[in-house]
Amino acid sequence: MMLIPTHHFRDIERKPEYLQPEKCVPPPHPGPVGTMWFIRDGCGIACAIVTWFLVLYAEFVVLFVMLIPSRDYVYSIVNGVVFNLLAFLALASHCRAMLTDPGAVPKGNATKEFIESLQLKPGQVVYKCPKCCSIKPDRAHHCSVCKRCIRKMDHHCPWVNNCVGENNQKYFVLFTMYIALISLHALIMVGFHFLHCFEEDWTKCSSFSPPTTVILLILLCFEGLLFLIFTSVMFGTQVHSICTDETGIERLKRKHQPRERRGSWKSVKETFGGDFSPSWLNPFSGPCDPKPLRDRDWVRQAASLSDTDNTETTEEQSEERKDEDSVEVTDE
Repeated sequence: MMLIPTHHFRDIERKPEYLQPEKCVPPPHPGPVGTMWFIRDGCGIACAIVTWFLVLYAEFVVLFVMLIPSRDYVYSIVNGVVFNLLAFLALASHCRAMLTDPGAVPKGNATKEFIESLQLKPGQVVYKCPKCCSIKPDRAHHCSVCKRCIRKMDHHCPWVNNCVGENNQKYFVLFTMYIALISLHALIMVGFHFLHCFEEDWTKCSSFSPPTTVILLILLCFEGLLFLIFTSVMFGTQVHSICTDETGIERLKRKHQPRERRGSWKSVKETFGGDFSPSWLNPFSGPCDPKPLRDRDWVRQAASLSDTDNTETTEEQSEERKDEDSVEVTDE
């Protein structure tokens, strides 16, 4: 397949109905600041409920099977405070990742009036997402679950029932970090508890019967091990994406869409909210306030779409472009 040559873009310019902006409903008025964001997806809601259930199950086993029956009060208090603090921060991070707008592009803004207001210059092009009728700024991608275009979309995570994007990536990173920490902490406590019970009478090391205690501890071991592996991998992947200023989607398209990247430290500060401070670890402290999109943010250079008129596309490129419309202004 050949790339669309420049002269074909001139035909599109003469036929503005290619974008069909008249079919786009004007965007609704923005809601008040702080309006809650929630995705009504059955699978995502079920996964979020399962996540909370598993954390609360770990909380139950740690408190009522291991810590409260223990005769070492200092051990119980210290580990109880640490585990509950980490669990609280993990669930708070989960809520913030789930209920924060990840960076959705205004829906239905690809109207004829808005496109004309951009005053495109020769060689400039705008992209429209035909699925949500929005003009897509650079680094925005459409999510089929959220049914919106998301700025700096990394992926859609069913466990938080939301996309991981520009505005909530910090909360997702904190969620994976705190879940990995409580999983590791629970595994260490289970190991010590087994050693303690082997040395003493099983009937005295728990308020439950020995068979029930063993089953609860084994289930917690499996849960802790699986969550530790999974969240550690996700945490490392997210930190790598932030440091390299490259989302998961962009990594897959790297060969076909090379672009400039920001310095790693600048990207980290923008994600976590300014210079390094304890607020980086606080799920109630947001990232840097996103800058409002300006007119130039909606526009891209046509030269970045192709090098020559005779360049061939790969299968991935053609699949990516088939869902995007574009209109270009050229010299007459």
